[in-house]
Amino acid sequence: MKATILTAIRALLVLTCVTGLLYPLLVTGLAQAVFPVQANGSLLRDGNTPVGSSLVGQAFSAERYLWSRPSATAPFAYNAAASTGSNLGPSNPALAAAVKQRIETLRHADPGNRQVVPTDLVTASGSGLDPDISVAAAAFQVPRIARARGVAVGEVETAVRQCTHSPLLGMIGPAHVNVLCVNLALDHVSVRP
Repeated sequence: MKATILTAIRALLVLTCVTGLLYPLLVTGLAQAVFPVQANGSLLRDGNTPVGSSLVGQAFSAERYLWSRPSATAPFAYNAAASTGSNLGPSNPALAAAVKQRIETLRHADPGNRQVVPTDLVTASGSGLDPDISVAAAAFQVPRIARARGVAVGEVETAVRQCTHSPLLGMIGPAHVNVLCVNLALDHVSVRP
């Protein structure tokens, strides 16, 4: 019996070292060597200062910035500690009211824009933390941003193009635009006096 207990303790210690220490160190080392940007959070920087991750959305409300997809996280938008969707179905009156309010906000910010409002600008995602929007959602916002910044539409379109990602392997999913990447690029566009 005593031998069995000692064997069990030895097995516990060996497995603890292998699975709790050696394996995590090996995986972390490989991740740092092969995917260093992703292993460190896919951080986007303004100079040397990290300003966010390309994988987690942020709220932007100033007219001079590209706006993200709405977030349904609580108690505040883009709360990474509470990733969730609203779970409101298409027939839910609360969803209809929220979409109507979001459309009004977009129309108020850009009254001359009569384009159809892209769906992803008025509906929250399943995670509530989407860092990307559709190319159509970005294009919808370009005139407002250009006017608010006092720059040519082409300069804003260039920033959007620089931050547009093609479908994975050229065929999986749609092209998408990283909102934080665009906003960082826009902050480096010179504003006309």
